Amino acid sequence: MTRILYSLCGRDVSRPFSPHCWKIVMALEHKGLEYVERPVPFTEVPKLENGFSKTVPVLRDGDLLIRDSFDIAVYLEDTYPNRPTLFGGEGGKALARFVEGYSQMLVHPVLSRIAIKDIHDMLDEKDQTYFRTSREERLGRKLEEFEAGRPQAITDLTAQLEPMRHMLKFQPYLGGETPLFADYILFGALQWLRITTGSLAISRDHSVAEWFERCLDLHGAKGRAVA
Repeated sequence: MTRILYSLCGRDVSRPFSPHCWKIVMALEHKGLEYVERPVPFTEVPKLENGFSKTVPVLRDGDLLIRDSFDIAVYLEDTYPNRPTLFGGEGGKALARFVEGYSQMLVHPVLSRIAIKDIHDMLDEKDQTYFRTSREERLGRKLEEFEAGRPQAITDLTAQLEPMRHMLKFQPYLGGETPLFADYILFGALQWLRITTGSLAISRDHSVAEWFERCLDLHGAKGRAVA
């Protein structure tokens, strides 16, 4: 039975942009597993698989449904142990947990300030209404007021990536000589920024930008499939 990965898109279904879904795209490619990606807009997500999840990614593997990007990665690792490893053992899983926290607590908030209006503008009218209402309620301000912090956020991004830049002095990937799921977590975040805004908002010669280019080329340049 075909594996199905449900992911997130705007008006253009050929441009899925969710950072969490990109983690799993890369994880499936890393494992060499066949799958079909089915991007859906925000307001269609709760209808997927009889309301299985309020968020994506959701992976259907045969009769089994799994939600949450980290849980999906662990499932893939445990279910397909003879395929290339996503963690390289418990130490790599712990590293990925740390990177997940670093990404979501420090990097994602900055990326949101940079990309929020671009994300809104990628959506169809129904999803724009949902996105504006839900985000303004969460933020306690208009999207335009939140977006006003974009210039400072672009400056802040370089500082927030400093721990990663430091680590890349010693190895080409967070996983060492080859990528692990920890790499795909941060790749997903920056891929989100690239697809929604058209830019990484850091200089091309920054070590993180160079690492990102290496990640784009992985698995037959899967990351470059969306311009």
